[in-house]
Amino acid sequence: MNTTLTPAALRQRIRSGEFTANTSGYCPGFVQCNMTILPKAWAGEFLQFCQLNPRPCPVLGMAEAGSPAIPSLAADLDVRTDIPRYRVFEEGRFRAEVTDIRELWQDDFVTFMLGCSFSFEEALQADGLEIRNVTEKRNVPMYRTHIDCTPAGRFRGQMVVSMRPFRAADAIRAIQICTRFPAVHGAPVHLGDPAQIGIAALDQPDYGEAVTVREGEIPLFWACGVTPQVAIEQARPPICITHSPGCMLVTDIPNSRLAVM
Repeated sequence: MNTTLTPAALRQRIRSGEFTANTSGYCPGFVQCNMTILPKAWAGEFLQFCQLNPRPCPVLGMAEAGSPAIPSLAADLDVRTDIPRYRVFEEGRFRAEVTDIRELWQDDFVTFMLGCSFSFEEALQADGLEIRNVTEKRNVPMYRTHIDCTPAGRFRGQMVVSMRPFRAADAIRAIQICTRFPAVHGAPVHLGDPAQIGIAALDQPDYGEAVTVREGEIPLFWACGVTPQVAIEQARPPICITHSPGCMLVTDIPNSRLAVM
C-alpha cells in the first residue's frame, strides 16, 4: 500500500484504470466519501432521507444536476471516473459493477457525497489504536442490521454498519475519539453482541471482508454509508449509481476540518 500518494495522484491512478481496489488506509489525512447518484426527480426525497438519518448518511457535498464536479471537495474531481469501482442499480436491483460511468451519465443526474468511516480511522490510529482491517489489508466488514432508518418518501430501510474490534479499554477510547467526528458517522451505534442488531455471524459480512476478532475483544459497530444502497432497493428508482463498498472518493479536504471540539 502506497500511503504517500496525494489525493490528486490517487484519483489520477483511479481515472486511468490503474487503481481499482478499496481505499482504506490510502491518503492518510484526507476525507474519503461514499457516493450516491440519482436522477433529479429523486434527489429531493433522497436528500430528506439523509437529513433524517445523519448518522449513516452525513452529506459532505452535492453537485448541481448534470455536473460531474464538486469543487468544494476537489478542484479536478470527476465523479464519473474518480472512484475505483461503482455499483449500478436499476429499479432497485443491482445490475453491474464497473470502473467508469461516463457511458451511463445523464444530464439530470445529481451526485451526493456522504461521510465515510475511513476518515476517522486515521484519528484512531494517531491515538495508537489498531484498525484491524488496515492491519490485515482487508476491506472493512459491513453488515445489514435490524436498525430501522427514518423513512423519507420512497426511501426507507435498515441501517448498514461497519465493524472494528477493540479491547475494552481501547473501545472506550475509540468511542471518545469518534464522537468528535459527527460528519463521518460519529460514535458507534452499538457495541458487543452482534445478534442484538440482527447480525448472525461476524465472519460472514454482507459487504467487505471478515477480519480477525481476538478473544476478549469487543466488536464496535458504526453507522455506514452503504445504508443508502439498502434504501435504494426499497425505493426502486429507474437508475442509481453508488460507490462499491470500500471503494471511496478521496477528496482534498483534510480530516482535521471535520473534527469538533
